[in-house]
Amino acid sequence: MSLIMNTFELCLEVVVLCALSFTYIKNALHMFQQNRYELYRYSRWLFDRKNHNFSVSLIFAGLLAGVCLRFSGFQAVCYVLFLDLIFALYLLYAESKKTYIKELVLTPRVKRQIVCFSILWLIFVLCSMTFIDIWFISIMMMIMPYFFIFLVGALTYPMEERIKKGYENEARDILDTNSNLIKIGITGSYGKTSTKNIITDILSDHYLTLMTPASYNTPMGITRTVREMMKPIHEVFVCEMGADKVDDISYLMDFVKPKYGIVTSIGPQHLNTFRSMDNIIKEKMNEIEMLPADGVGFINLDNEYIRDYEIKNTCRIISVSIDNEDADYRATKIVYSRSGTSFSLKIGKRYYKFQTALLGKHNVTNTLIGIALGIELGMSVKEIQKAVANIRQVEHRLEIKKINGYTFIDDAFNANPLGSKMSLDVLSMMPERRVIVTPGMIDLGEKEDEINYEFGTYMKDRADFVILVGEKQTECILKGLIDSGFKENGYLVTNNVREAFDYVYTHFSVNDTILLENDLPDAFNK
Repeated sequence: MSLIMNTFELCLEVVVLCALSFTYIKNALHMFQQNRYELYRYSRWLFDRKNHNFSVSLIFAGLLAGVCLRFSGFQAVCYVLFLDLIFALYLLYAESKKTYIKELVLTPRVKRQIVCFSILWLIFVLCSMTFIDIWFISIMMMIMPYFFIFLVGALTYPMEERIKKGYENEARDILDTNSNLIKIGITGSYGKTSTKNIITDILSDHYLTLMTPASYNTPMGITRTVREMMKPIHEVFVCEMGADKVDDISYLMDFVKPKYGIVTSIGPQHLNTFRSMDNIIKEKMNEIEMLPADGVGFINLDNEYIRDYEIKNTCRIISVSIDNEDADYRATKIVYSRSGTSFSLKIGKRYYKFQTALLGKHNVTNTLIGIALGIELGMSVKEIQKAVANIRQVEHRLEIKKINGYTFIDDAFNANPLGSKMSLDVLSMMPERRVIVTPGMIDLGEKEDEINYEFGTYMKDRADFVILVGEKQTECILKGLIDSGFKENGYLVTNNVREAFDYVYTHFSVNDTILLENDLPDAFNK
């Protein structure tokens, strides 16, 4: 009987402790996924104390310590387990009420991590119960999951690499087998996804076209696209290529081997991992440098980093621009409205009229690239004009939409210094009151505060009212607003997006225009 009771007590303690740690384990796995399963990126998130708040857990830890000082023996264990259970239920309830920008996705990789984590965690709990008091183990249940990720990541890494390499080799074989496939590679600090969508919409009027979906711009994303979506009937493959560290583009160029390469723009994006602008420039321009001799590179002359770069490749280069008269394709007479954008395209000495539902100067540039590529691949100007008029708005990228009768310009996806200024230029041309809702920009290294400050100063005369989301995150934007002389009653700081929307719906009318600029990932919210 005594053995049964001891076994029951042990099982009860294990269950309660695992229940207590469940929410923390889920959060750790979630953040590991959002940091691309990279231990370096995850460690930066983990040790940035702004990214997660342990205050409630510390209060609970103090309560447990107080119980153990007041009681002892079996009585203390019972009280601790009871408090553990209550706190575990509170955490589960709080977790069920949370809304994430991007939920934890139970991919096969995450499932393998969960199995590994569960085994290691159970061993850790059982071993700890042998040597450590129950109250201290309870505290460890709230802290150790975040550090166990390092062990899980290290142990599963060799297996994940073998799995990834096997899938990637299959994708390489598919690409190599289809020798007639027209392959187009797209990179840039900003504008990759928008340009990819624009090109696909234009070329789809003439070719059976496949593009990498969403932001599938990593080796694994491209691998999945090729393995799961590519068919023998496809004539064109439009491949977005992302990079946040040196050699990323070189690897993807060797993987896909495109004949046509596009660099949309270059700027201070991912400076934390690239370390310098020089590294960013060289890596992005590898898209052009690694093209074959009979390849064609498309570049944006409005970007100073691209314009000033000396290309070390003899392949043909086609340039587009809005401001540079020497470009092969140049847009003039640009007009924005709630229905989209109109512009004239100069090719040589001739002008052609274009109309698109897209907004923003950068989208005009991206469209120029699509037009230039379409002509290069044999489409007529008339055919392209029709295709451009039918280009679909890209979700969350200066997308005009109606929400509860209000007009929003949704530019919530991954704001950057250049794009944020262009979105404000678009907002400035809208009728009635002009409102911007933003949490600012991230992942800009040492220049982050400076860039957000400039963003704040740029709002003057382009927005009538500013709603900042997150007090700490938007401190530099607020300072820029104040220093620029923005009217004192023309801005508001809210704690979250819900508060911002509530304010919009109660203080503005359906005739006003609201710009939603950036939406930070859960790993970066402050």
